[in-house]
Amino acid sequence: MKKILTLLMVVLMVIGVGGCAKKADTASTQKVEKVKVGIIQIVEHPALDAARKGFLDALADKGYVDGKNLTVDYQNAQGDQGNLQTIARKFVQDNCNLVLAIATPSAVTMANETNKIPILITAVTDPVSAKLVKSNEKPETNVSGTSDMNPVADQLKLIKDIIPTAKKVGIIYNSSEVNSQVQVAVADKAAPGLGLELTKVTVTASSEVMQAAQSLVGRVDAIYVPTDNMVVSSLAAVLKVAEQNKIPVFAAESNSVESGALATVGIDYYQLGRMTGEMALRVIKGEKPQDMAIQQQQGTDLILNLKAAQNMGVTVPESIIAKAKKVIK
Repeated sequence: MKKILTLLMVVLMVIGVGGCAKKADTASTQKVEKVKVGIIQIVEHPALDAARKGFLDALADKGYVDGKNLTVDYQNAQGDQGNLQTIARKFVQDNCNLVLAIATPSAVTMANETNKIPILITAVTDPVSAKLVKSNEKPETNVSGTSDMNPVADQLKLIKDIIPTAKKVGIIYNSSEVNSQVQVAVADKAAPGLGLELTKVTVTASSEVMQAAQSLVGRVDAIYVPTDNMVVSSLAAVLKVAEQNKIPVFAAESNSVESGALATVGIDYYQLGRMTGEMALRVIKGEKPQDMAIQQQQGTDLILNLKAAQNMGVTVPESIIAKAKKVIK
């Protein structure tokens, strides 16, 4: 009997050890590894901030939470190229596992600093023109992510739909920003077919934006603001001039409309950020950016700001209002 009891105890101990081992193995497979992510952003404005939030929310939805299994180092360059270079070098020295580069200047600076750390981009209009990737379909570099190429031609058409008498449209942009160059080139091509003539004014610093807007007074029927980081970050200056002189302002993205522009048909930067976050999850699991195609948001939304329309002396046709996904009053 004593031998039998001893044998049973040994068997139970073996089963117990095996059970613990099994639980430990299960726990280890479910454990989420700790990831260090650097976020480099050229400047703060609602669209770029929304993209960043969407990115982090996508990671959080899959269990990656800052301060727990995720370390996020968010750095804003405040529109300064020198700051961008300092931030990029810091991320390389810190050996980040992944970098999110928000907007073209951030992406170009980060890509020039490292060809080893995976870089995901967002709010970059044309990654190929910016020489970040070989092609959108197959980047072949350490860079991938999402493009915010917006429907410029449709946005110019929206100006005609709301103000049929419009003939001259002013565009304010930073001529040294690649994404702005691309959008202006598309606008140049689309404008004649819509019966529009473009008046282009360039800026090299945020402090020049108000003066640029003032230079368009009496010369244009409307102002179009592309997704230019320098101009969008100083949108309040454009809106002040526009409201004082009853010039309607049309934007390339919805956040600018919520901030006081009249209308846009465009993409959602929060959703664009989420798409980039989902790509980051794939990189964390081992995929390489060079094999991941650049993605672009499908579909656009018509957003109207009727309060802005009133401030700018415009009556929006009911037929346009009926089509809007969101109407701000």
